[in-house]
Parts: sequence; C-alpha cells; structure tokens
Amino acid sequence: MDENSPVFPARAVAWVMAAAALVLTIVGISVQLRIPAEWQPRPPLNPDFGVALTFPLTGAVLVSQRPRFRTAWLICVGGLFGSGNVAFTALMFHWAAQDQMRAAIVARAVQLVCWAAAGLLLAILVPLCSPTGRLPSRRWIPLAVLGVAATAAEAGLALLRPDPDPAAYPWPEVIHNPLEIRALLPYYQPAQTVLQYVIRFCVVASLASLALRLRRADPVTRRQIAWPLTVFAGYVVFYLLGPDWWIPATVWTALIPFAILFAALRYRLYGIDTVISRTFIAAGLLAMISAVYFGVGAVSSLVASGYHQVAGLAAALFAGAFFQPLRRTLQRVMDRALYGRVGDPALLAERLTQEVRRADPADALSAVVTVVRDGLAVDGVAVEIADGRPRYVESGEVGPDARRIPLVWHGEPVGRLLIGRPGARRFAAAHDERVIATLLPHVADVAHAVRMAADLQRSRERILAAREEERRRLRRDLHDGLGQTLGAMAMTINMARMSLTSSPSAADGLLRDLRAGMDAVTGDIRELVYGLRPPALDDLGLAGAVRALAEETLPAAPSLPAASATGSEKAPRVEVRLGDEMTELPAAVEVAVYRIVQEALNNIRRHARATRVVITAERRGTAGAGSDGATGSDGSAGSDGELRVRVADDGIGLPHHVQAGVGLSSMRERAAELGGSCVVISPDTGGAVVEARFPLTG
Repeated sequence: MDENSPVFPARAVAWVMAAAALVLTIVGISVQLRIPAEWQPRPPLNPDFGVALTFPLTGAVLVSQRPRFRTAWLICVGGLFGSGNVAFTALMFHWAAQDQMRAAIVARAVQLVCWAAAGLLLAILVPLCSPTGRLPSRRWIPLAVLGVAATAAEAGLALLRPDPDPAAYPWPEVIHNPLEIRALLPYYQPAQTVLQYVIRFCVVASLASLALRLRRADPVTRRQIAWPLTVFAGYVVFYLLGPDWWIPATVWTALIPFAILFAALRYRLYGIDTVISRTFIAAGLLAMISAVYFGVGAVSSLVASGYHQVAGLAAALFAGAFFQPLRRTLQRVMDRALYGRVGDPALLAERLTQEVRRADPADALSAVVTVVRDGLAVDGVAVEIADGRPRYVESGEVGPDARRIPLVWHGEPVGRLLIGRPGARRFAAAHDERVIATLLPHVADVAHAVRMAADLQRSRERILAAREEERRRLRRDLHDGLGQTLGAMAMTINMARMSLTSSPSAADGLLRDLRAGMDAVTGDIRELVYGLRPPALDDLGLAGAVRALAEETLPAAPSLPAASATGSEKAPRVEVRLGDEMTELPAAVEVAVYRIVQEALNNIRRHARATRVVITAERRGTAGAGSDGATGSDGSAGSDGELRVRVADDGIGLPHHVQAGVGLSSMRERAAELGGSCVVISPDTGGAVVEARFPLTG
C-alpha cells in the first residue's frame, strides 16, 4: 500500500473487507452444517477455517492502528480470501448434493482462486514481510517471485484438472471440470507433487527469513519478531505433517494474527520467552504431577486393596511433595534451554563466588560486574559505592538510562547496582528478575567488603599519618624546646664554673638561672609525657582520671549568653558512674576511653548548653567482673566481652545535618583502632549521646 494514502478511507476499506469476510465465514459454516454426510468435505476442517475466524478482524484492527502497515493489509486480504475459500467450498458441496452441478463448478473455480491466494499471502508473503512490512532485503525478491509463480501454477493446474476416475472419487459424483485438458492426465499428479514441494520450500524459506531477522536485530526488534516467529514455526510443522494434522493446524492458524497484532502494537507488554517458559513449566508440572499422583494411587491401591481413600491420600501427599522441587527443576531446564549457561541463577551465583575468591581484593568488584553483565546479557553493568572515597567500577557501558538498584547490607545502604540496556545478541530475558534477586545479596556482600576494606585502609593511613605527626611533634619539642634548654643550661654551668672563684655573686646568679631552667625542663618533660599517656591514668586509675577530667573541664566553661534558658549560665552538673570493674583494662583501651570522654566533654562545654551530664561505663561478659558472667556480649561463651562507655547530656542535641568534624572523627578512629565503634546520636528525649564500645580479649 502507498505510504501516503489517506488514513480514513484505508480504515473504512479494511472494516468493509472484515465485514465481508465475516459474512462469508458465517455462510460457509451454516451451509456446511446442512450438507449431507456423504458430501461433507474431508477432512471437515482445514487451516482456512482458522484464517476465516481470526485474520480479517485482527487485520482490520491492525489497519485501524497503523493504516500504512503493509503486513496488516496482507492479513486483511488473505483473511478475506480464506473466508471465501470456506464459503465457496461449502457451497460447492452443497450445490453438488442438490444436483446443481453448474453452480458447483463455478463455486469450485472461485474456491480454488481463494485457496491459492490465501495460501500465498498468509503462508509466504506475511512471514517474509513481518514485522516491518517490507522484505528483509532485495535478495529475498526471488523467493517472493518463486512463491507467486508456484502458487499461480498450482491454481492454474487445478483449474485445468482432468476429471478423476469416478471409482476413486471419495464423493458420490464427480464435479465435472469444463476446463479440463485430458492430455494432462498422465502428468497431472507428478506436476502437482513438484509444485507442492516448491511451495513447501517457499513456506520454510519464509520462516527462515524471520529467524535471520531475529538473529541480526536489536533487542527491541528481537522481542517483536519472536512472537510471529514462534507461531509461524508451529504452523509450518503442522503444514509439513499433512492433512492428518489439519484439525490442530486450524486451531494453531487462528493464533497467528493475534501474535502479529501483539508484536506490532503491544510487544513490550510481555516477553515471548516468558510465555514459552511458563507454558513449558505448566505442561511439565501437569504431566509429571499427574503421573506421580496416578502412579502412587495405583501402587497404593494394590498394596492396600479396597482402601481407595488411603490410595488417594498417599497420591496427594506424594504429588505435593514433588511439586516444588519439580517446578524448580523445570524452571532451570527452561532457563538453560532459552538462555544457555547464563540462564541458571544458581550457576551464576556459584560462578560469582568462585570469581570473587580467585580475584585480588582490589579487583573483586570488577569480577562482580563482569559476572552480572554476562548473566543478564546487557550492554553494561556498574557498581557504585558511596563512602569517603566514592568508587565506581563498570563493565561495558551502562548508558544514561541505566536501571539503578540499591545495594543493602543488613539494612545498611552500601551503594548501587547500575544495569544497562539488554545486549544485542538476544532479546531481554524474562528471567532477569530471578537473576537479579539471586545475585543482589552477593553483590551487596562484596560491595560491603570493599567498603570496609577501604575504610580500614583509610584508617591505617590516618593512624600512620598520626604516628608520623606525633613523631614529628616529639622531635620538634625535644629539639627546639628541651634540646635548646639543655644546651643553654650547659653554657650556664660553664660560665658559673669560670666565675666561681673570681665573682661568687655572678656565679650565684647563674646558678639561680640554672635552677629556673631546670624547672622549665621538668615542665616540658611533663607535657611530653602527658601527650603520650595522661599521668592521671597511672596515678588515679581510669575511674579517678575520668572524674578529675570532668571536674577540671566543665566548671571552667565560660558563662553562656543571657538569652539561654534559665539556669544554664552555670556549668552543667556532671555525674560519673564508673565501678570497680574498670581496673586491669588494657592500656590502649584506657587511653582511648579517656580521650573520647575528654573530647565529648569539650564538645558539651562548647555547644550543648546542657544542665546535666552523665558519664557511665559498663564492662560486659568478663567472668567475675561483670553481670553477664562468662558469656560475651554476642552470646558466645569464653569471650572476654566488651567495655561500653556513654556520655549523655540534656542539651540542645545534634543539628539535623551534622557533619563529622575533627573531634567526632578522632573519637571514631580511636575506637576503630581497637576494633570497637563509636557513635553519636540525638535521642527522641533530647540531648546527645556518645557511646563507644571496645572489645576486651586476651
């Protein structure tokens, strides 16, 4: 049809053709039902009945939606000819049964033309032109020409058919052919056989053109082609099997226009691979469960003769037990058949595990995205991890319209999985959701491990940097402070020795200066020692050192502005609850607890506007020292447990969008260095809480 033809007349013509086809179909069926048994067509049904029932209407619907779609017009015209074949075949036998042979002869000629035209249009040209309405390429023109020529030759040969032998005629009387050529009698059957083989070749080649389109098409077009390819393949099978299979071929033929309609208008709604997969699984379950049910029922009836209730119950129990394992097995078989090795989610998960084990820790994400990309057959897959240093690992190209799936590890977001478009080698798989659901936990585990490894590496870098900075500070303090002071003291001693006999008074002044220098050295050494480990920990223990720290930190706080709440001008009241179990802690834990409490109290003094502060520490899981006996905090016996420290205040709490500064980061790092954790939260009751946990082992 011309691409520039008017839309409205085209739709009107299509619906007129559909109405005419419907009338012809109704006439044909009603007439055939009244034909005497000896004149009934044999077999009573042929594929043109399926054509007449569905092709004209679906073709008209398709023309209404896409008036310039050539395949839609082929369906309309082919459906009209199929209806004509049904109607005039019935009329031919009806008039022959009524001994109206002239009318029967005319009906036979019209029937032959309709039959040939319908077969040519629907079995050869429609597959060749699906789904675009055009031939795949110019190289397919000879096939179309061959199909037209062979069909025309077969119709012409049938119109010139010599009358058959009445003894071999399956109906009561031969319908005479006035156009017969008696000279063709020896050659009629061989010529008809050759033409039938040529037409069969054209039908199979038209199906092959669809298969080649599928192989070379993009993902969207592949799904579009899959529908007509599937139904035409089924029709070709029945067609090649011959007239004995015409009844199932009639039913199957009726499905062809719906598949083409679905492919042309709604092919994105559902995948043909899903239909095939679920049909196979449903049929397999029905067959196998039925076999199990009746087999167990038969065996039970033999064992327990006369007890049919027992047999039925045993059969139902066995069938129920087999249902779920059988469904999973059939699903895996179908996935493997449709998508190959990448179709089995369990195999993909095993491959992912093996790839991650073999890969270097730094390359674990690369192995993950490669396996996921292969399993989903997409253009690209990427994993994005959001932490202190965002990481992005990609295999292929995900594109700007990638599907984004959150990666969650035990309720904690660790990143995103980005999935690109379906690859060019096959249409989008219906099993993608099963693959994603199976692989997503593994991907989240790897993303979390990579994130933790990155956090650990950054923590090590910070520890190393802090250690080097501390060494630099000690070197600077020793060299610039203590070293110069000792050097000056040595010079003072030499000067005092030289002036001791000549000027005792000058020597006495030098010695007094020396004494002051020694006091300064003592102060510098005390500061250095305090920087390494607070002396109060050794003098007072952890509990006493925390109490002293609280007393010397908060009372020194400056008065808050007068606009603050009443009573907040005074330093907050501090309550320290540390028991006797704080003794014999590791030295590193004591220092970390002291520094975390110190930083927390400094933050309260500067920002909290609190009236009350509670410092608590609890040792859990240590036999004889805590309330949990020999059971650790995680419930495992034999563990030394953990130490929990809390600093809570009733101040204004944390802002909604708090950003960790140097102080908060320092507290977290001190806990992390010892395998613990430190969190800062603002509870619903108000204020802020700093809670640190330290594992106690060994």
